[in-house]
Amino acid sequence: MLLLRHHETKPGETRDKSVLDIKLIRENPQLVAQKLKGRGDKYDIQPILDLDKQQRELEVTRSQLQARGNEIGKLVGQKIKSGVDVQDPEIKTFKDEGNSIKVQLSELEPQEKDIKAKIQEIVLALPNLPDDSTPIGKSEEDNPEIRRWGDEYIPQRTSILPHWEIGEKLGILNFERAVKVAQSRFVALVGAGAALERALIQFMLDTQIAAGYVEVLPPVLINSESMTATGQLPKFAEDGFKCADDDLWLAPTAEVPITNLYRGEIISSEELPIYHCAYTPCFRREAGSYGRDMRGLIRLHQFNKIELVKFVHPSTSFEELEKLVNNAEAILQALKLPYRVVQLCTGDLGFSSTKTYDIEVWLPSSGKYREISSCSNFVDFQARRGDIRFKEAGKKGTQYVHTLNGSGLAVGRTMAAILENYQQDDGTIIIPEALQPYLKRERL
Repeated sequence: MLLLRHHETKPGETRDKSVLDIKLIRENPQLVAQKLKGRGDKYDIQPILDLDKQQRELEVTRSQLQARGNEIGKLVGQKIKSGVDVQDPEIKTFKDEGNSIKVQLSELEPQEKDIKAKIQEIVLALPNLPDDSTPIGKSEEDNPEIRRWGDEYIPQRTSILPHWEIGEKLGILNFERAVKVAQSRFVALVGAGAALERALIQFMLDTQIAAGYVEVLPPVLINSESMTATGQLPKFAEDGFKCADDDLWLAPTAEVPITNLYRGEIISSEELPIYHCAYTPCFRREAGSYGRDMRGLIRLHQFNKIELVKFVHPSTSFEELEKLVNNAEAILQALKLPYRVVQLCTGDLGFSSTKTYDIEVWLPSSGKYREISSCSNFVDFQARRGDIRFKEAGKKGTQYVHTLNGSGLAVGRTMAAILENYQQDDGTIIIPEALQPYLKRERL
């Protein structure tokens, strides 16, 4: 496991909100460079090391000047107290030196501020470091399959219509009218389609609440500081929808508002772990994805999703990741939808993640498994950006929590999988048994 993921903040110590631990970069530059290289993009940490050295040199100079200024103040005070006239040449010399020190300190302040801003700008663009257990690879082609489930539920029929075709035939999906209202990559759910969406949302929430998650219904308009804390900004600004007249963004996922509920807080260790689940509509431009999944429910600009978010002790975060994946899998197993779990390699890993599993559901019309959930451990990456810490009783200082999240699940993609895997020869759709109490019907 990668060492130095977090360190305790001692009383009076300045907290490092530079995302990746500057101490880690400073003390293990080769390790950090190697980890970043595994992600495929070119990341140069030398400018950070140079700026960090300058900043620490300025801090030493400032400390020395401040110490000398304090010393001069004491000397002047002692001489005046002993009866030396304030106009004495020696006192005047001390005062002149003291004034010179004040000028030097005033000149150092903007220099330090400028260097800190430059470091922050560079480090904000750096992704999290892959964990040692994350396989090395260049693209999704290198993602190893961990396991499969439900092969016996894969339909044997060969004439299965894509979900958008059967949905339009049944009158439950309407893309044409949604385009008229908005633009391409939007859908209107009608009648039983809307009911199925609501049933899936309620079923997913009920399942995760029973598993120990506390439901939250958060704001879906969120500010830039919240987007930055979870890693959406500045790197993914082009993929978000921003309100032009406000510092507000439409939530790309409930991960963002839920994680930021605790931004800037110190949590008692007794409160950990914290589990939250949330339903929200999600909004993404899907920048750079045009030409892919242009039809159907797979890649929409607006979609519904159930999100699972965890705040945990650093010692348990990788164990918690495995549990999180199991929580997401439970939905597909209850719906009897065949799927597989893959682990993302370094070249396919998300920006904020150190380790990620994708769950991919079987879509028979294309003969492929397609992502329906991504479950990630961010260790202290987001906690540093958002300054989310915890305090252990009897210990000095604080530590950064570890955050995790995963989809439990993407609702539209789950509907697509149902419309295809439960499609019948007569053009009807059997409702999965687990959903029948919610819909109060057995077929569409």
